[in-house]
Amino acid sequence: MPATVEKLSDTRVKLVLDITQEDLGPALKKAYQEFASTMNIPGFRKGHVPPGIVDTHVGKDAVLAEAVNGYLPQVYAEAIASHGLTPLAQPEMNVTTLIPGETVQIEAEVDILPDFELPDMSSLSAEVEALDNLDTQVEEKLGLLRERFAQVEDVERACHMGDQVKIDLVARRDGEVLGDADAQGLTYVIGSGQMLDGLDEALIGSQAGEEKTFTSSLVGGGLEGQDADITVKLTQVQSRILPEVDDEFAQMVSQFDTVGEMMDDLRSAVEHMGLMDQFAVARGKILDEVIAQTSLQLPSGVIDQEAASRTSQMLEQLKSAGLSLEDYLERVGDETMNTPEQFHQSTRDSVTRGISAEIILDRLAQDQQIQVTQHDLTNFVLQRAQENGTTPDQEIEHMQSHNHIGEWMSQIRQAKALDFLTSQAKVTDSSGHVVDVASVVQPDEVGDLMSGDPGDEVESS
Repeated sequence: MPATVEKLSDTRVKLVLDITQEDLGPALKKAYQEFASTMNIPGFRKGHVPPGIVDTHVGKDAVLAEAVNGYLPQVYAEAIASHGLTPLAQPEMNVTTLIPGETVQIEAEVDILPDFELPDMSSLSAEVEALDNLDTQVEEKLGLLRERFAQVEDVERACHMGDQVKIDLVARRDGEVLGDADAQGLTYVIGSGQMLDGLDEALIGSQAGEEKTFTSSLVGGGLEGQDADITVKLTQVQSRILPEVDDEFAQMVSQFDTVGEMMDDLRSAVEHMGLMDQFAVARGKILDEVIAQTSLQLPSGVIDQEAASRTSQMLEQLKSAGLSLEDYLERVGDETMNTPEQFHQSTRDSVTRGISAEIILDRLAQDQQIQVTQHDLTNFVLQRAQENGTTPDQEIEHMQSHNHIGEWMSQIRQAKALDFLTSQAKVTDSSGHVVDVASVVQPDEVGDLMSGDPGDEVESS
């Protein structure tokens, strides 16, 4: 099947496809059979109407058009593959010649992936914040463990910071109780900061049975962010008794027998989490640097289409919530995105970065022969289930019913490519120390330390 390619720009080509009658033969036969199966012609069984009779009733042009439509995806795919092109969008097709008995000619214009070269990975670098004082972080983690296993007892005194209290809350404006703003019997730890601003100040020094009124911004609901008069009634005060840090405590909260073993493990965990945070920041910075160093020109039409799609989805979500784009921007309060124009530009920039990242990481994964294992896919499902509050079975059912396996495998492969890329770069902290990010990523790990077994590759089809 002859096909010629005309380069319209670095990112767009026109293919001219010449389809001979011989090439079109099987598709024509299928088209006649489909028309025949829908026709009721006296003297002929349904589905057995001869081609000549079909031509008489629907016309040769209609049969030819049906055959071309059925054959076009195959012939287009073959032309793309034979010329080594990577389409980035659906083609714009135009049938220039469609005459029965003659060669059919079709022109197809499509945006394609331009040629580009990846930068030298060894030249990549990023700086991350140095880890905070580990001793302080270990003490904070230890404090959280003690808080979790604290015991409480009722006390007959004024409450103070750290007490656990029972409270009733009522929000009013101009003396009128606001809808859904009347809550009874809430449990709150003073100083936790998990409720309204000003609540701690109102409670400290109060005793059970007392009421205080203060002004605060509402959290959640349709009046979120608006000020209201809050009346809090203290109904119970409980002192929280933290457990002693001893071997008995270590055995209760961990798998270790002694405090020393528990503290060593806690310190290692804090240090590892800090390194993971540094690695996550480094990944983003390294990816930005690779995108900046790669001369990758993307078709404007591809960017426009994806940006328009995201904007449309965003506007639909805002409409469902009863908000306009201006309302949303005001609530976000981002000084760099105050106007709809800035929002649209931000969306376009995000789309450009996202598409560039996918293309670059796909090329890197191909060059490094990065594979997706069954273990990778399993751990990806487990991570999604944890993030979405679902079960692994529900995620697998969602994947199968929505045919997401190809998309998810692509995400895993790109994540592994980015991990590999980051492990090859030089990462230092703000103190000038080299961060050993390579120790975070093992050869078969993906994303957030999701490991896979070599030799157990998953098929995407």
